[in-house]
Amino acid sequence: MKFAGIEVPFKYIPELDPAFLPLIQFNRAFLKDAKKPVGIAVERSGGQIAVCNTFIHGTPELAEADSYYIRRCIKVILWMKGGWRIYISGDRAIYEDVKRAYSDKGARWFDKDFMETVYERPFEVVWCEELPEEKTSPESVGRHLSGCRIGFDAGGSDRKVSAVIDGETVFSDETVWLPKVNDDLRYHYEGIVDSFKKAAAHLPRVDGVGISAAGVIVENKPMVSSLFNYAKECHPEQFETVIKPIYRKAVQDTFGDIPFQVANDGDVTALAGAMSLNVNNILGIAMGTSEAVGYVDEHGNITGWLNELAFMPVDANPDAMADEWSGDIGCGVKYLSQDGVIKLAPRAGIELDESSTPAEKLKAVQALMEQNDPRAVKVYESIGVYLGHILAFYCELYGAEHVLLLGRVMSGKGGEIIVKESKAVLEGEYPEYAGLEIHLPDEKFRRVGQSMAAASLPDTK
Repeated sequence: MKFAGIEVPFKYIPELDPAFLPLIQFNRAFLKDAKKPVGIAVERSGGQIAVCNTFIHGTPELAEADSYYIRRCIKVILWMKGGWRIYISGDRAIYEDVKRAYSDKGARWFDKDFMETVYERPFEVVWCEELPEEKTSPESVGRHLSGCRIGFDAGGSDRKVSAVIDGETVFSDETVWLPKVNDDLRYHYEGIVDSFKKAAAHLPRVDGVGISAAGVIVENKPMVSSLFNYAKECHPEQFETVIKPIYRKAVQDTFGDIPFQVANDGDVTALAGAMSLNVNNILGIAMGTSEAVGYVDEHGNITGWLNELAFMPVDANPDAMADEWSGDIGCGVKYLSQDGVIKLAPRAGIELDESSTPAEKLKAVQALMEQNDPRAVKVYESIGVYLGHILAFYCELYGAEHVLLLGRVMSGKGGEIIVKESKAVLEGEYPEYAGLEIHLPDEKFRRVGQSMAAASLPDTK
């Protein structure tokens, strides 16, 4: 396979997506003959800085490949670690190209706007002769088990809640809801409170509430979240007064002034894996309405990185499907979420009811999989190939030794096929990562594990 003048050979190709070009394979092929040094650094909150020293070709013949490679490197760093300032060294043409891409009208305007919203400061691209030094500040979070706790998981298709007493789950519940298409903020608020009350009915008291929520969370507030996008578009004036404090208000109105903590759902996924498996250096991936990813490092700490890998590029195919929100192509959400299943199902000959919700479409494919329908088998086999290549990419970035797979896509027989195929890709294409431990919890934990781990977030002492 060839792209931007770079020949990219690899063996494992998803049957239902033969044009899939793993970004990790493009990067490796690109770097084989790249010799000109280029430095990238991205600054985020608290003066934390991520550094990448790499190479380009620096020739007119491969200028397109150089531009593509550097832009993708920067996008990977931004959505993995976050940031509001990009430093470039080594090549002035690359610097100018990146600066144009991250201008108000540039190709990466969505990324620029997103990061400005998260960090509440202007986004910058600056030239430097020498990169600043790497700096990071991981922190310990969660693992508090004593007392009577509620864990709530706010998903895009359903909301899950667990009641936990001294680390033992005494009640779990799932309720279908559609926050992404509902602009009435009372709907959001009342749904959260309803789940709280369901769990509280099974506890003698409530000592603390932990919340796992999609999006970027800063000081318990959803700075950016797909759950509230439509509501924010319809009622922008209510973002500061209603959306950002919605979790705090729901907790305090229901239980009074008790400890609570809100964390990104990807980080809670990783925390759930670390707690249940008693391991560290673990990547948690929840494949549900979107792709939620979190990471617990080798010391058992949350890194403080953005980890919004739904927007991270994984496919270099220039004709890959675009993500509706960011407008970019080849991003993880279209491969490791229910969107991936819905994308592939028609290619396997499965007709889905267009009037159904995405969650209902996923359930339709899952029902066929439970009957061993060969069309559904092909869907899950192709997702398994996706996952194998993408896990290798993630291992290259994070250095993880374990991965925990959760979410609706991993439920039932389909999840087992995905794991089998991904392991075959790792062993056959990436032997250096063949030892990655892939964990698939029991069925109940796959679906409500995040809400149970979320209950451990607040320190009630």
